[in-house]
Amino acid sequence: MKTSGATTGVELVSVHGGHSGQFCEHARDSLEDIILAYIRKGFSWVGITEHMPPVEDRWRYKDEQEAGLSARFLYDRFADYVNQCRRLQENYKSSLRIFVGMETETYPGAMDYVRELQATFPLDYIVGSVHHVDGVNFDGSAEDYAAAVSATGGIIPFYSRYFDTQFEMIKNLKPDAVGHFDLVRIFDPDYEKHLSVPDIRSRIRRNLELVAELGLILDINVRALVKGAREPYPTRWILEEAGALGIAAVPGDDSHGLDTVGLHIEAAIGILMELGFDTRWQAPADSSD
Repeated sequence: MKTSGATTGVELVSVHGGHSGQFCEHARDSLEDIILAYIRKGFSWVGITEHMPPVEDRWRYKDEQEAGLSARFLYDRFADYVNQCRRLQENYKSSLRIFVGMETETYPGAMDYVRELQATFPLDYIVGSVHHVDGVNFDGSAEDYAAAVSATGGIIPFYSRYFDTQFEMIKNLKPDAVGHFDLVRIFDPDYEKHLSVPDIRSRIRRNLELVAELGLILDINVRALVKGAREPYPTRWILEEAGALGIAAVPGDDSHGLDTVGLHIEAAIGILMELGFDTRWQAPADSSD
């Protein structure tokens, strides 16, 4: 068993990792080089979770628009990603267990498209993520975030719509893992106050109860630390609630290049150990159907 140096006996894994510059405009480096980095760092298993292609051109990320990439091109590139990842999965199976995955979107039409993609491509699992509220992408920049907040009528309605959107995504897609649960806080310096508003807390509890009922994995996403946050996603009290509900929490590095492969994973492991979570990590193939 491959283990973390600072937390001897605990396997190094990432349930949400491996974005590459080969298949993602806001990442760097080749997919094979990223997989080799996971092997060098002693990971036991990793999920590769490239973004799903957009339903149509208007749902492209800004960097994809700026690069002049069409939805059709991105679909074909996604097909190439799945093929390449399957090849690497086979080539490196003696050194690393690789899960070929996809990170979802939540704008209008996305959930139906996820089902189409699942029917078309042989994916091992999906990570259910929310990057849009009412069709507005909010996590690209502070300006995008402010626009999304304004479009929903203020910060509390924005938080409410985020967790309602997440609930619908979890209920309808039943993703193997729920990605960066409280990403809604990404550009909010007062997130602790806003997450604690009673109406928001009740939505969070409702969503966690559904995660527990379905036996899904909660991604403990350390990319927040890469971007200078004080703690991973989700915040500590949400993690405590998840633990009380018996939810399986698993670290995810959400790496976007060689420089972030495995970065801060040990911090996540330390938090989970402190809170009493089971560190015999649930892998995507072990989650409920």
